[in-house]
Amino acid sequence: MSSGEGKLAGKVAIITGASKGTGAVMGKQFAEAGAKVLLVARNEEAVIESAAAAGNGAIGMRADVTSESDVKAMVDRALAEWGQVDILLNNAVIPGKDLHVWEQTLENWNEVFAICITAPMLASREVLKRSMLERRTGSIVNFSSTAGWTGMPRKSHYVSSKAGLRALTKVIATEAGPYGVRCNCLVPGGIETDLWTNWGKRMAGEQGITFEEWKVKALSDVPLRTISQPEDIGNLALFLASDDSRTITGQSINCDAGGYMVG
Repeated sequence: MSSGEGKLAGKVAIITGASKGTGAVMGKQFAEAGAKVLLVARNEEAVIESAAAAGNGAIGMRADVTSESDVKAMVDRALAEWGQVDILLNNAVIPGKDLHVWEQTLENWNEVFAICITAPMLASREVLKRSMLERRTGSIVNFSSTAGWTGMPRKSHYVSSKAGLRALTKVIATEAGPYGVRCNCLVPGGIETDLWTNWGKRMAGEQGITFEEWKVKALSDVPLRTISQPEDIGNLALFLASDDSRTITGQSINCDAGGYMVG
């Protein structure tokens, strides 16, 4: 689809954590929907490859989203290329080490918080004050995890940061709403990416079973008995980023095959 067509025609999107997995897939989906897309990640070679695969003039850029100067440079690049930012997907993530609370280290805790909640604040701050507020339009989508609802052993760092991100979403939605800017939180369960597969293999190894056996066990309590693909997450992100969801803001919306039902 050309840049002049699609539900995101005329929109400019920044996607963090876009060198592989769900971020790279969303880059392609958003480009196909007509958006101009800046894909951002710490791995420069990989994110440039993801941008090339996305097509429609997508650009890949190296940036560390925990660095204020890098985040400012990220927004500088989008504004220099296209003059505006309409959509921000705060997708960058790191799972951290599996540690019980009594084993937890500040290094592990702070590293996860820096990427999973501080980085979304920094990126949101920059796009708001430098484009969205003045133009009185925009959509920010944060990416949490159902682990932030349920808790997860040995993941106090990850769970706490993802729960906090839902709260940050509400604050941004409340503050930016009068300016016509929306903010929502997409809450995936498992996503069949390398990140999830590698974690599953570690869990299977600890339990003395094969990965396939572990996967069947993990999905046995999920109503749809399946796991989300990156495209499933991208489809919901497209909806939340587009004008199709123009009156939806401050919400945390699960995409997890029914694994954790809210309400």
